[in-house]
Amino acid sequence: MLEADVAIVGAGAAGLSLAHRLARPRASSRGVSVLLIEAPPGPLRPPPRTWCFWEEGPGPYDAALTASWQTLRVRPPRGLPIDADISPLRYKMIRSDDFEAHVRADLERSDRVRPVEATVEAVEGIDGGALVHARTAAGRPCSARVRWVFDSRPLGSLPAARTTLLQHFHGWFVRARRPAFTPATVELMDFRTPQPAHGLSFGYLLPIDRQRALVEYTEFSSAVLSPDAYDTALRRYTHHVLGVRDFDVTATETGVIPMTDAPFARQTAPAVFRIGAAGGATRPSTGYTFAAALRQTRAVADALLAGRRPLPPPAHSARSRAMDAVMLRALDTGRVDGARFFSRLFAHVPAERLLRFLDGGTRLHEDLSVGVRTPVLPMLRSAAELSRLPRRPFPRP
Repeated sequence: MLEADVAIVGAGAAGLSLAHRLARPRASSRGVSVLLIEAPPGPLRPPPRTWCFWEEGPGPYDAALTASWQTLRVRPPRGLPIDADISPLRYKMIRSDDFEAHVRADLERSDRVRPVEATVEAVEGIDGGALVHARTAAGRPCSARVRWVFDSRPLGSLPAARTTLLQHFHGWFVRARRPAFTPATVELMDFRTPQPAHGLSFGYLLPIDRQRALVEYTEFSSAVLSPDAYDTALRRYTHHVLGVRDFDVTATETGVIPMTDAPFARQTAPAVFRIGAAGGATRPSTGYTFAAALRQTRAVADALLAGRRPLPPPAHSARSRAMDAVMLRALDTGRVDGARFFSRLFAHVPAERLLRFLDGGTRLHEDLSVGVRTPVLPMLRSAAELSRLPRRPFPRP
């Protein structure tokens, strides 16, 4: 049986970032031994994906970035685009393979983190800690006794919620045959796409240079599309909206991100915690997860290295979650037009403040200044009915 202070289950953004922080403790802190348990290659490992986030100044993972930008653009369904300089922030793009390679290079130099390749089948709370029951790729049982467990695996189903929308998307990494993109500007939300009856859709363009970019078609709605429907929508957006026709697709990515007002449990036993998306790191109103997961794991690592109880903090404040619940309800009922809603926010709220708001970094008076730029009556009606709505389970897509 393996033994350690900490077991981290799953090696995505949350699991790797926590292991990374524990691998390099400060001189004044106590050392912590770590088992990083990851499923063998196969269907239980997530496919390569892209994470985006924003932060001020240099960050700990800048060496692994694909690109970063200081200008965002939102295009309403009609009319002029809205360009926004977000300084002192930068919008950053990191691919999971690059993030993993960067972190694992440091982990290989650490004697505190031991990688274990096995499929976790159960986590059992015991007196003074937990037992992790797993199985290797060869089918052999593999168990570990630890003081703390941090589980970042995707949930089998979503918690019950009053409102759940899905942010689902399909993207192409493209290489154009000739210059076609503006490298300095991210097309954050391009609403010149056909809008669904409920929810919204938009194009998303991350230019890497003048000829390479990630182009995505995204919807917020209650159900995903067929693979053919995504390809049709993305081809229409790339060809007819962007006017880019002569290109090669070098890679693809597809994802489904729940946008829900469900409460996520951060603790499942006295010594067992959830982190990352499983622990509520996804912002309900936007689907962004990476930055919140890093904040969460930083707090956990600080507590462990200081010898404190390492309960992961809420990734988003109660006020942020309450405002998001109202917005999701207003979108789901069709009371607000999603494309107009987001276009209006970016047109009338300074972009740097709006991004801090979306990251939960604003004060009450700043939140109110954002709120008055929303359709007030539909939002008040949605807020008033939330207390009467039952929470219902939603199957994981």
